[in-house]
Amino acid sequence: MVLPGHIIGVDESGKGDFFGPLVVAGLLAGEADLPFFDELGVRDSKCLSDRRCVALDERLRARYPHQLVVLMPVEYNRRYDQLRNLNILLAECHARVISTLVELTRTNKQKVDLAVSDKFGKAERLDTALAKVDCRLPVRQMVRGEVVPQVAAASILARAEFIRRMEQLSTEWSIELPKGASSQVDEIGRRLVSKHGAEILTQLSKKHFKNYRRAMSGDLFGK
Repeated sequence: MVLPGHIIGVDESGKGDFFGPLVVAGLLAGEADLPFFDELGVRDSKCLSDRRCVALDERLRARYPHQLVVLMPVEYNRRYDQLRNLNILLAECHARVISTLVELTRTNKQKVDLAVSDKFGKAERLDTALAKVDCRLPVRQMVRGEVVPQVAAASILARAEFIRRMEQLSTEWSIELPKGASSQVDEIGRRLVSKHGAEILTQLSKKHFKNYRRAMSGDLFGK
């Protein structure tokens, strides 16, 4: 879906992954940039391999204004404990990305007409978060927002950064951290707790997931 004007696309990665950070990314591009997107093969990051996401990320970041917010697990868990609502946390991160990019475009005298975000909850939550940071840019929230090329591009930036951070954590702790929230994730969580103690999950995981209780209890079928 092509929208007229200069659009900030925003999307996130890591929301459904027990291990690793939450990453929200934004990218600014206009209609004239979309043929280049087609040439690169920009699409929803869920349709691309990890390797392809990282390769496209390098090309996009080199060419377009962009912004990332990365909440590593310690910070993510602290903020979630305060808010007790993932969609409010997402709204805050989306608002930070959008407002920072708006300020960047103002400094560089670049035009921006609209922000488009993949819809993740009640629209008013993002509106409220933007008002708190005094950002007045119009925002459109869409189900399956990745059909907008700028949102698809942002999804690639977010996923590539999530992949890099997961690789860093895996190297640091000498264990391959799986993505998602499967039974394999539970097993790795149990192994980490057995070796390093319960505090390791604060550093590596999102503690409000059910995987946390299963890793702590040792019951792969726990509720």
